[in-house]
Amino acid sequence: MSSNNYGRILCLTSNFPRWEGDSTPLFILNLAKDLQSLGWTVDVLAPHAPGAAKKERIQGLQVERFQYWWPAVRQNICYQGGALVNLRKNKAVFSKLPFFLFFEWEALYHRLLSRKYDLVHSHWLLPQGFIGAMATRLAWVPHVVTIHGGDVFGLQQKIFTPFKRFALKQADTVTVNSSATQQAVESLTPGLKNVRRISMGVDLPEASQEDTKVQSLRREYKQGKGPLIVFVGRVVEEKGIEDLIRAVPLIVKKCLDVQVLVVGEGQDRPALEKLVSNLGLTDRISFTGWVKAEKVPTYLAAADVFVGPSRQASDGWVEAQGLTFLEAMSVGTPVVATRSGGIVDSVIHEQTGLLVEERSPSQIAEAVLRLVLDQALSQKLKTLGRKLVENEYSRGETVAQFSDIYRSLISKKVKQSQL
Repeated sequence: MSSNNYGRILCLTSNFPRWEGDSTPLFILNLAKDLQSLGWTVDVLAPHAPGAAKKERIQGLQVERFQYWWPAVRQNICYQGGALVNLRKNKAVFSKLPFFLFFEWEALYHRLLSRKYDLVHSHWLLPQGFIGAMATRLAWVPHVVTIHGGDVFGLQQKIFTPFKRFALKQADTVTVNSSATQQAVESLTPGLKNVRRISMGVDLPEASQEDTKVQSLRREYKQGKGPLIVFVGRVVEEKGIEDLIRAVPLIVKKCLDVQVLVVGEGQDRPALEKLVSNLGLTDRISFTGWVKAEKVPTYLAAADVFVGPSRQASDGWVEAQGLTFLEAMSVGTPVVATRSGGIVDSVIHEQTGLLVEERSPSQIAEAVLRLVLDQALSQKLKTLGRKLVENEYSRGETVAQFSDIYRSLISKKVKQSQL
């Protein structure tokens, strides 16, 4: 460790941009870059994917990807919606899990033995938290596990419980991204003392409806004087897009020119497009597919209203934090969200957004119409939402908290080694 208390961190993750301009969410990349800007050296270890480099530098970060299946083109556990979605979509993918676990373990342990790392930061409890726990105990390296939600709300089968508890108990520090995630962890391992709540931070872009790119999107998708409603996320059952679609005929009764833009991709897109056709809404609802992650703020800024109607899935998954809600607030777009999971931490009813119940198209329609008809309320939500992000959910706030944890754990290890 260097004299200024900054050291070398290995970030272990199953979700990281495969290349520049990838659609994979950027929050782990952004955290790693922010840590590096503070003075930490951050290396990233992630699964390989077809078309990705095995080793490269991305925006100043050393990134290495381990291969877990041959030929490489058949690696399909991660990315394109995430491991949980891919496992749910194709049960045959489960047969590759043992190989994934072995090669992730081998890649991590090899690096801990051959290089000097001051700390390992594992993202997601399973499998990274479990694999990281075993490797760091053997290498005597501090270990931080960050839980993003799907790792505790998903994988509810009892077979996974011992592995989750082992990872939690072996971690030096566990961080959670919301009150809902924290409650799930506490119910899984009562009395766990090393839990810290740190939400993932978002950018504070200056994109607005006066921006040239934003205006171009609005010209392309908006019709007449009606609102442009935008959803951004995975097109899967738990995101509640069906409820938004069913809300549109109710909105149309009072606002003829409404347009809805669904930004994202997922296994449920064909069924939802069929629903749109059956309801006669093909001229009002458009699906864009994946867009580059760096373009998401432009789509959010183009919206008159962002609607995120997340709901609990059949396997127990709920929205853990909902970064997209914060991203919408950061560009000054009013938010309509459901009272689901950790969303309620940031979307405060009639302060930073409007909350509705899960699976309620009628409440979604009512909330959208309130914002369209009450510009004073809409402006209030824009102002308070942006202020909330600035004060509590910025990337700077997030990275400072993680940096403090790293320094404390590394300092503790140094003191123990001197005894």
